[in-house]
Amino acid sequence: MLQLATVLAGLAAWELAARSAWVDPLFIPAPSAVARALAAISGPALAGLADTLAKTAAAYVLSVVLGVSAGVAVGSVRLLRDVLSPYVIALYGMPKILVLPWIVLLLGYGTAPAVFYGTLHGLFPILVLVTGAVRDVDRTLVTVARSLGATPWQLYWKVLLPAIVPSVLAGMRLGIVFCLLGVLVVEMFAGVRGMGYVMGSLANGFQAPELFAATALVSATSIAIVLGLDQLNERLSRWRG
Repeated sequence: MLQLATVLAGLAAWELAARSAWVDPLFIPAPSAVARALAAISGPALAGLADTLAKTAAAYVLSVVLGVSAGVAVGSVRLLRDVLSPYVIALYGMPKILVLPWIVLLLGYGTAPAVFYGTLHGLFPILVLVTGAVRDVDRTLVTVARSLGATPWQLYWKVLLPAIVPSVLAGMRLGIVFCLLGVLVVEMFAGVRGMGYVMGSLANGFQAPELFAATALVSATSIAIVLGLDQLNERLSRWRG
């Protein structure tokens, strides 16, 4: 109830500021205007959002599969960790926007560059978190499992994977947001459809209420996805226990 009251108070203050001309409605429209704009653009906005989510889903699956598998490999094999860790950290810290022109140059416009850039955005947070989690697994657990005759498969399935579940879920929560961000960026600057393209068109046309409405729609969808991953975290926590 307190959270709901806080949101309602913020919307009321925003509405009052817009109606009292304390802010320029050309740039910050009132929530009531945003609500009307959402109803007006719901058709193209939902179609663009569906296209964006399809690309994001493809990028997310690729980033999770590649990030978790590479993170387990790099974290559990010391030679790989010593050789690849500096490159992983350097690529993780590099602004990905720098390679976007090259991606567009190589892959053109459309779905391919959006999925590739989204995967690139989501891959490295997952890879870094999983690598650190595998590296920090209690070695006593591994030693005891080996002394009891555990096979390499049993070692990974019974010891390693349950131990790194929290880090994997944390990486997945970060990854979905980064994948969505990457897809939206490509759609804004090199897209021909999708929610990012819709938002870019609205911004270029100075359609502030419609732009706020589209932004709110994307934000609500992102929050819903993250909350869904939190529910998955609860279920996997029971398996880990």
